Amino acid sequence: MKDLRRLVSTIVIVSFSIAALMGIIALIGGGSFGETEGQVLLTTVIVGVECIAMLCYLSVAGHRFVFVGIVGGLVSLVAFALALWLTWAYDSGTPWESFGVSVTIAASLAQISLLLALVGKREIGPGLGATMAAVTVVASMVSYAIIDGAGVGDTFWRLLGVVAILDVLGTVVLTARGAFDKGPDHRSEPRVLSTAVESRLLDAARERGTSPSQLVSDALDAFLSPR
Repeated sequence: MKDLRRLVSTIVIVSFSIAALMGIIALIGGGSFGETEGQVLLTTVIVGVECIAMLCYLSVAGHRFVFVGIVGGLVSLVAFALALWLTWAYDSGTPWESFGVSVTIAASLAQISLLLALVGKREIGPGLGATMAAVTVVASMVSYAIIDGAGVGDTFWRLLGVVAILDVLGTVVLTARGAFDKGPDHRSEPRVLSTAVESRLLDAARERGTSPSQLVSDALDAFLSPR
């Protein structure tokens, strides 16, 4: 899993580096700033957003809910392809609804991935469960509005606003708790070895061409072996 995470991270970094280079060339290149240059810059933005989304999904690698990141990555690729289509091959038949819904779902799954990564592999508490439910409801309502915007009324938008506020509130609270509530400070635990002993151990291991752990293990074997 670590190798996969490293591979995906490398691909993301290289991809955005290439896109960023294209954007810089479009800005500083000679000639007038026309439609093609604008498309190149917009492509750079699209690639950058997709890279950020992929990093969000990658945050749950090795998590028991890793499928959230996998589904999010697949949906974001659909949104990414549609965004490039809108940028380079726009026509009256472009599926704007599909693009809007895929972006909404991809962004919601990215948010859930980050929240899951924030709490780690602990049990999902009421706060996280409620926030994830709010994210799901907001995504569902926004997707419905994109598909049938003419069929919603004032009550729908008011309800969407309330749920969205709860979504943001839960995200802020969970983020704040994850950032500042780290549990007991392990730095206050007593040291097993003093600094002087650690220094002697390192020097002795270096002289004998072995590791400190192996040196301690050998010393314990010699000390505890029956005489």
